[in-house]
Amino acid sequence: MAVNLDDVRVFAAVARAGGFREASRASGTSASSASEAVRRLETEVGVRLLHRTTRSVAPTEAGARLLDRLGPALAEIASALDVVKSSRDQPAGTLRLNVPTVAARVVLPRILPPFLAAYPDIRVEVTADDELVDILAAGCDAGIRYAETLEKDMIAVPIGPREQRFALAASAAYLERRGRPSHPRKLLEHACLRVRFPGGAPIAWQFERDGEVLKIDPPGPLVGNLGNASDLLVAAAIAGTGILYFFEDWLQPHLESGALKPILERWWLRFPGPFLYYPSRRHMSAALRAFVDFIRADGRK
Repeated sequence: MAVNLDDVRVFAAVARAGGFREASRASGTSASSASEAVRRLETEVGVRLLHRTTRSVAPTEAGARLLDRLGPALAEIASALDVVKSSRDQPAGTLRLNVPTVAARVVLPRILPPFLAAYPDIRVEVTADDELVDILAAGCDAGIRYAETLEKDMIAVPIGPREQRFALAASAAYLERRGRPSHPRKLLEHACLRVRFPGGAPIAWQFERDGEVLKIDPPGPLVGNLGNASDLLVAAAIAGTGILYFFEDWLQPHLESGALKPILERWWLRFPGPFLYYPSRRHMSAALRAFVDFIRADGRK
């Protein structure tokens, strides 16, 4: 069976993007070329791989099975090619990262611009995803997670701040209207803006002071998913809708501008910063090796 590897890559891109037009934008090819590539692949394997409608494109059962197997395989091919490229004087290749939204917002903006300036032949693709994904199956080289969600068979390197805090804040208008809580338990009497992991329950609010640890589940008029609804919750807090418990780094610009006022700051919970993680059982691409070396050097500054 003479299967064209480029057609395989196009199929994977279309299936992940959910459409020919979306995949063609990312790859720089035309939608018609992507469609023809998938047709050739389906002809070669003798089975339909994608359900096509005027509104959407989705893998068939056979296509989904193939996509699951292709992620690690295509990542390994890319890694092998990057190993060859590493013999060049300057590292080159594509680095694919899967990161939580908070890392895309507060960690990578300080790291990626100087990294890309130092390595102009490296291209970085970032997917911001708050689901816990298998980075190999997703076709990524590495990801960012916090310690409690790291898989045991991964190599982990600290990236970004070594300590972070959850901040509690509200607008001056809200505090004038409802008063300033004097203790975390008083939050049960306030309108609280809640964050939840995708598909999960609202995240409990945790506080710590002088060895005392509290966890509360306050009421509130608005709940949003971590990531894609985070900016909505911040905007609602600024508008005076309620009190928000969120990453201090994310809220810092609004705290500095005065749009949000800190509340119960001595109770803010501290927690370890995130880690870059990647598989230990594969060749490290030139791009990933350069990135790991870069953040290790950054951490020693």
